[in-house]
Amino acid sequence: MTVNRLHPSRPRAGVIWPFLLVSLVWGSTWLVIKDQVAAVPPGWSITWRFLVASIAMVIMARVRGDSLRLPPGGQKLAALVGLMQFCVNYQFVYPTGRYVTSGVVAVLYALLMVPNALLSALFLGTRMSSRFLAGSAVALFGIGLLLLHEMHLAPPGSSVPLGVALAAGGILAASVANVAQAARAARISGAVPFMAWSMIWGTGLDAVWALATVGPPVFDPHPRYVGGVVYLAIFGSALTFPLYFRLIRDMGAGKAAYTGVATPVVAMLLSTLFEGYRWSLLAATGSAVAIVGLLIALSSRKT
Repeated sequence: MTVNRLHPSRPRAGVIWPFLLVSLVWGSTWLVIKDQVAAVPPGWSITWRFLVASIAMVIMARVRGDSLRLPPGGQKLAALVGLMQFCVNYQFVYPTGRYVTSGVVAVLYALLMVPNALLSALFLGTRMSSRFLAGSAVALFGIGLLLLHEMHLAPPGSSVPLGVALAAGGILAASVANVAQAARAARISGAVPFMAWSMIWGTGLDAVWALATVGPPVFDPHPRYVGGVVYLAIFGSALTFPLYFRLIRDMGAGKAAYTGVATPVVAMLLSTLFEGYRWSLLAATGSAVAIVGLLIALSSRKT
């Protein structure tokens, strides 16, 4: 069973602008996330982000005239996506920036296509080509070089391996959510209503987690923090997740991860400009090898 072909009724150009927008916006969110964690505990920053995003999604659905009612099985699937994508994934992602440069975190998340393809093969019966596996191996080698560079520059007492472990946990959770969105109940649901309910479930779970681990709500009224919450909620969530959901529907979970090739490029550029990321031959080689590997993997006809 082959996957990742564009839906026959939708021209290839129909996925280009969602792809570009998702890649550019998500490439910038890593830097904003790192700033958010420095101001407010991650659990509450995530809760505020998806609270605002949920409200925006409901408003969007109403403006579009979409019904918020989901088909049978839709709420259970939305709850699963809310748990894995908007709770577990982000509870891992936000603390990662404390240990690894934001641009490198974005490169790590480019590997999302690998568990996407593995889980799709396991649960949806899709197949992985030898080209995809070879490209993934090349990408892993490149990312390994990047992490060696990070460990070399890390100050004493820092924990790059912990950051990598956190990123791995978030990647796995996000992949479960991605593959779940390829299920029939999600595919027959409207993208905006389904994402709205997923975010509502995720927000509630995030708040419970924050209360249990941090305590009473924490919020920073400083304009920089508020602006970051709004940017991540509106542009990084309410606008882009429905577009990414559409990419998964049109391209499949494996090739929707094409965004993971462009996103790290944007993130590494911003990390260089605003975090003072120091390049070396090792880092440059690792970045180039990782992107080439991703392109090889994603050029295959099968995931």
